[in-house]
Amino acid sequence: MMKDRKEFILKGLNCANCASKIENEVSKLQGVSQANLNLMTTKLSLRVEENNAKEIVTTINKIVKSHEPSVKVIEIIENKGAEDDSCHCEQEHEEDNENTKLFLIRLLLAVLITGLFSFLKVPDVIRMIAFLVAYVLAGYEVLMIAGKNILKGRVFDENFLMGIASLGAFAMGEQEEAVAVLVFYGVGELLQNIAVRRSKSNIANLMDIRPDYANLKNGDNISVVAPEQVQVGDIIFVKPGEKIPLDGIIVKGSSFIDTRALTGESVPREVTVKDEVLSGTINTSGVLDIEVTKAFAESTVSKILELVQNASSKKAPSEKFITKFARYYTPIVVFAAVAVAIFPPLFGFGAFHTWLYRALSFLIISCPCALVISIPLSFFGGIGGAAKQGVLIKGGNYLDALNMVDTIVFDKTGTLTKGVFQVTKLCPVTGVEESELIRLAAIAEEHSTHPIAKSILDFYNKEIIHSAEITEKAGFGIVASTSEGIIYAGNEKLMKEIGIEVPELNVTASIVHVAFNEKYMGSILVSDEIKTEVKETIEALKRLGVRRTVMLTGDQKNKAKEIAELCHLDDYRAELLPQEKVAEFERLKEQMAGNGKIVFVGDGINDAPVLACADIGIAMGGIGSDAAIEAADIVIMNDDMSKIVTAIKVARKTRRIVTQNIIFALAVKVIIMALAFFGITSIWFAIFADVGVALIALLNALRSMRVKPNNKKKWCK
Repeated sequence: MMKDRKEFILKGLNCANCASKIENEVSKLQGVSQANLNLMTTKLSLRVEENNAKEIVTTINKIVKSHEPSVKVIEIIENKGAEDDSCHCEQEHEEDNENTKLFLIRLLLAVLITGLFSFLKVPDVIRMIAFLVAYVLAGYEVLMIAGKNILKGRVFDENFLMGIASLGAFAMGEQEEAVAVLVFYGVGELLQNIAVRRSKSNIANLMDIRPDYANLKNGDNISVVAPEQVQVGDIIFVKPGEKIPLDGIIVKGSSFIDTRALTGESVPREVTVKDEVLSGTINTSGVLDIEVTKAFAESTVSKILELVQNASSKKAPSEKFITKFARYYTPIVVFAAVAVAIFPPLFGFGAFHTWLYRALSFLIISCPCALVISIPLSFFGGIGGAAKQGVLIKGGNYLDALNMVDTIVFDKTGTLTKGVFQVTKLCPVTGVEESELIRLAAIAEEHSTHPIAKSILDFYNKEIIHSAEITEKAGFGIVASTSEGIIYAGNEKLMKEIGIEVPELNVTASIVHVAFNEKYMGSILVSDEIKTEVKETIEALKRLGVRRTVMLTGDQKNKAKEIAELCHLDDYRAELLPQEKVAEFERLKEQMAGNGKIVFVGDGINDAPVLACADIGIAMGGIGSDAAIEAADIVIMNDDMSKIVTAIKVARKTRRIVTQNIIFALAVKVIIMALAFFGITSIWFAIFADVGVALIALLNALRSMRVKPNNKKKWCK
C-alpha cells in the first residue's frame, strides 16, 4: 500500500500536554503508520495510506478541535504551504494579543470583585453572587472546555481537574480560594504560553538563515524574486550585507563570506571567481554574481532547516519516558485524591470537609505540564544551540546517545588529515624519466575523483592527449587501457596481482606505484597533512571520558602507525579495503559487548556503509555534501574536529538540564502532596507545584540553547 506524507501547521498550539494527546490519538488512527507533532514548530507530520488520506484529514481536524478549539489546522501544500504560513503569521499575532488583553481584563475584574466583596459588609446572598461572577470571569474558558471534555469522556484533562478543584473549594465555602485557583491557573497558563512562544521565537532566531528573496539577473535587468522561483543555471546578484539565497559558483566578483550561521566560524572566508558559496551565508563586502547550482529545495539552507525542524521526530529515551509517564501520572494522582477525600474520614481521622480540601490540592498538582513541556524543549534547544555552532544533530536520540560514547573510530583522509594531497617526490626506476612516470600516472588517474588522483593531475598540469578505458579496482588502484598499452597505477597489492615485486620504501607518505605493460616504472610519493586541532581534540575527548580511539585506513602500516602516534590514538587498523573497513568496525563493535556507544567519524561520502552501522555516525566536512547529510546521524558543517567535543558537551548539558527538571518537578510535587496530606499546606502551595514548577522548569530548559564555542587555547594548557 502506498503511503502519502501529510503535514499540518497547528496555529496557536502552545499546550505541551495537549500536543502529546493529539499526537497519541492521531498515531492510533487506522491508516496512519507514523505521526509526530513538533510543539516548537507546531508541525504535525504523518504518513497515511493514499486511499484514506481525505478521511484522515477530517478526523485530525476533529481531534485537534476536541483538545484545543481555538487552534487552526492548516494543511501544508508543497510550494504553497510556506507562503500561506507566512501570510497568517501577522494576523495570528494580532489575534493572540487581542485574546490575551481580553483574558487579562477578565482576570483583573475577577480579582477586583473578589477583593472588594471580601471586605465589604453586604448580605451573604449579594457576596455569593459577586463571588460567582468573579468565579465565572476567571474560569469561563476552563469550565467550558471541561464541560465539553466530560461529554467526550475525557475526565483526566487538566481543565476538568482544575474545574473540579475550584468547584469543590467554592462549594466548601472557600470562595476566595476558588477564584484564586482559577486566577493563578489562568495567569500561569498565560505565562507558560508566552514562555513557549518566546522559546519558539528564540529557536527560530537561532536558525534564522532562510533567505527572504533573491536578486535574479537577466542581462542588465535585476528583479527581486522568491528563492523558490530561481532555476539551476540562473545568475543571481548579491550585494554586501545580503544573505546568499542559493548554492552556487561565483562567476564575477570577490568578497568575504560570513559562515557563522552554518559553521559557527567567526572568521569570514575569502571567496572569488570559481569558488563555491552556500545559501544561508552572508556576503560582507564585495558585489557577487553567482551561477545557481542547486534549486532552493535542494540547497544547503533548506536541508539544514529541514534537519533542525524535524529533529524532534527522533525522540530520546527520556522524552519517550515522560510521554508514557504523563499518561499514568495524572490518573494515579486523581485516584490518590479520591482516596484522600474518602478513606481518612471513613476511618475516623477527621472531618470529611477537611480531607476534601486536602484532596483538592492533589487534583491541582496532578497536571504533568512541567515535565511534558520542559523535556522536549531541552532537547530541541540543545539541537538548535549545536546547529548554531555548525553541528547538525538529527534527533534527540542521537544527542542523548552522545552521553554514552565509549569508543570513537576515525577515518583518516579528510578526518584526521586535511585531505589535501601534494606530490612530494617522483621515484622512477633506472631508465625511466620523471616526466614519463608522471604522464602515465596522470593518464590513469584522469577521471578519478580521489584526492590523491587530483594531486597527481595538479602536479602534471598538462593536457592529457591519450584517452583511456578505465577500470577502477576498489582497494587496489586503477587499470587504464590506452592505444599505447596498459597502465597500472595503485598500491602494492595491485603490483603483486600482476606479478611485480616493488622495492620496499621506508617512507610515511602515501605511495602510488606505476607499471606499464606489466613493467614496473617507479613510484610517486604523495603526502597529506594532519589537521592542527586533531591532537588537542583527542586529548579533550579523553578528558570527557572517551575510553578508546581507533583509526581505520587503507594506508600502509608504517604510515598509519606514524599518524596514530602523532594524533595520540589508542589503536589503528591499516591496509584495509572498503569492505574490510566495515568488517573491522563490526569486530570493534562486538568487542564492546554493549558497554557504551561506538561512534564512527568519516567524510560521509566514501564511508557511508560504516556510518550506517555505527551507533552514531558523524560526517566531517559535510558542508554542502548531500551524501554526508544523508549518511550520518550528526553532520559537522566544516572539517573542524573540535566540533565533536562541542557536540558531546551540548549532550551532557542537555542531559543535566533534563535530569534537573525531572527531579525538581517530581520532588516538589511529592513534597507538596505530602504536606497537603498532613494539612500543613493550602491550595496556594498546590498552585505553585503546578504552575510555578512548570515555569521554573521551562526557564531552566531554555538554557540548553546557549552553547559556548570550544576554547582551544584552554585545551593546550
